[in-house]
Amino acid sequence: MNKLRHWIRRNFGFSQREVNAFLVLLTLLVLLLAAPFLFSGIYTSEPEFSAAKDRQLLDSLAAQLDSVQPERTTKYKVPTVALRPFNPNQLTVEEWQAFGLPRYLAQRILNYRSKVSDLTYKAELGRIYGMPDSVFQRLYPYIDLPEERPSKYGKRAESMASRPTPKPVWSSAKREKFILAPFNINTADTTQLKQIRGIGSKLSARIVKYRNGLGGFHNVEQLREVYGLPPEVVDSLHKYTFVPKAGTVQQLRINTASADELRAHPYVSSNVARAIVAYREQHGSFAQVEDVRQVKLVTQELFEKLQPYLTL
Repeated sequence: MNKLRHWIRRNFGFSQREVNAFLVLLTLLVLLLAAPFLFSGIYTSEPEFSAAKDRQLLDSLAAQLDSVQPERTTKYKVPTVALRPFNPNQLTVEEWQAFGLPRYLAQRILNYRSKVSDLTYKAELGRIYGMPDSVFQRLYPYIDLPEERPSKYGKRAESMASRPTPKPVWSSAKREKFILAPFNINTADTTQLKQIRGIGSKLSARIVKYRNGLGGFHNVEQLREVYGLPPEVVDSLHKYTFVPKAGTVQQLRINTASADELRAHPYVSSNVARAIVAYREQHGSFAQVEDVRQVKLVTQELFEKLQPYLTL
């Protein structure tokens, strides 16, 4: 060992302390390199991969998943029985499911009957939360309930009918079912809009406010731009409203309108309004509406939306 120390000091120029440190580090390095071989018996070997076992496990998990039937994977199933006249107050969950309703919606109908009361007229079924219009319209002809809401004085009327009073002569004409006729979306007020299912006071006011800001709808598709309007409500508006072909909208005079008047329109931002006025002041009045496209901020998409609302 002394010879080794002497050799290291002579060849590397180390001091006695440096030689000792070098030998300690060298010993630790050798031990670290030999450790995997010295302690190989301590470590347990990894389990051997078995494709057969993994396949068996996957097959069992797949079988468990197949046995679970999620109720809401398919919202509305195809009816398993032919539709027939029925009383909705007498059907069970299974019978509702046979008509194509998901289990959670069938249970909701039973809960409504137990907590509120039995259904008394046809339209009451369509007002249950979660009942889609398409399903309700399919079931409507087969519902064995009155068309109209029964009078709350029905029992009193029956007791009075037992008295010896002259029998009134009732008209034999059947009361017609209320049908909402399509109406002009540009002249409708909030009361008319609220006749459509899904539209309340807030949405009706929002539609009217957006329409007035535009200057009138020139296309029913613009209803999709109204904030917070659900897609199903837009579909109902397409069904029950229209825009007259000969109808006109309020137009902006691009040769005289100020920047404030232009940016009051929902389609025109403040930057676009200032750019139009600046271009007009620099190049003179527009000769035709299409000349607005010369303004750099007016893109082709914006011009197509704005064109019905522009005039000279």
